[in-house]
Amino acid sequence: MLTFLLVVHALVAAALVAVILMQRSEGGGLASGGSPAGLMSARGAADFLTRTTSVLAAIFIILSIGLAALATMTAAPARIDTSLKRAQPVEAPAAAPANPATPAPAPADNGTVPLAR
Repeated sequence: MLTFLLVVHALVAAALVAVILMQRSEGGGLASGGSPAGLMSARGAADFLTRTTSVLAAIFIILSIGLAALATMTAAPARIDTSLKRAQPVEAPAAAPANPATPAPAPADNGTVPLAR
């Protein structure tokens, strides 16, 4: 079902592009520019292409919403791929000192002189 709807969706998109490209440019885009003679010529063809564009656009939007809803309903829950996950190193607990009252050994003298303050 999903594959069939995807093919129909692609055909509707291709038809929508073709119908839009067949329409005559009136210049001015969304503004009401262009010559009045250009608006009145071949009005029947313009009406047909305009209606076809609006119908194909409505079908395209409905199919888009339907495919999105269908994809979320039929998809299996996503599983996270853990094949590349790094193994966590196992740390051994620190050994407690045998006699806690014994002071820590002094650092070895490496020949450095402490800075005077």
